[in-house]
Amino acid sequence: MNISLDGKVALITGGSRGIGAATVRMFVAAGARVLFNYEKAKVQSEELVLELGNDNSATVACNLSGTETARDLVAATVKRFGRLDILVANHGVWPAENAPIDQMSDLQWANTVAINLDSVFGLIKHSVAQMKTQEKSGGATGHIVLVSSTAGQRGEAFHCDYAATKGALISMVKGLSTELARNRIYVNCVAPGWVATDMSAPALQNSRTRETIFGNIPLGRVGRPEEIAAPILFLCTPHAGFITGEIFNVNGGAVLVG
Repeated sequence: MNISLDGKVALITGGSRGIGAATVRMFVAAGARVLFNYEKAKVQSEELVLELGNDNSATVACNLSGTETARDLVAATVKRFGRLDILVANHGVWPAENAPIDQMSDLQWANTVAINLDSVFGLIKHSVAQMKTQEKSGGATGHIVLVSSTAGQRGEAFHCDYAATKGALISMVKGLSTELARNRIYVNCVAPGWVATDMSAPALQNSRTRETIFGNIPLGRVGRPEEIAAPILFLCTPHAGFITGEIFNVNGGAVLVG
């Protein structure tokens, strides 16, 4: 089975580290040209472009907090590679400190919503507009994959801001997949469980929380970034040609839904 994205152009957000970087590598290996953004990890981003080559990859600094910068990021992708076929909204924030609802600050709530939800709305809005200009007979016009979380399905105590935004992404996938099917734009979601990334490191390195986390995963371990990137890649290939509006769970059996 040939997994190929030859000729495709992808925008992958949060591509400098973790799941994002693994996804950038897999997409380029499959033949896609990829633009990804970073906020602070300039060195890692430039090293990734050096590894993959300037012909196949590019990176730009972009703070995705709210809707304002999404248009520029989509435009940068089209300017660099001439078109946009795939959007992977991977970026996000998970405030590591527990915050009971009666103690969560308005600022934390607003910041999480701005990054995890508002910016994704902006990215989808401008990506779809570009994809619609590229419509052609037969085949897919575009693919959108949103990275949600098990927290978006079962909630997460003391992290209601994160859970609410990730649950909203799942609802967006359900509605947009129907809305955009007529344009042959596929909209799906990958919902990871615990993955070994910089974002999850504070919890995984704490002996008490680590024991609880591992105890709730039937496979007895957390995931690797590559194990999330692979399903994202699959959903953007012709092999997933009859899949839209789906939530692809990658969580070691921690949340069983279907």
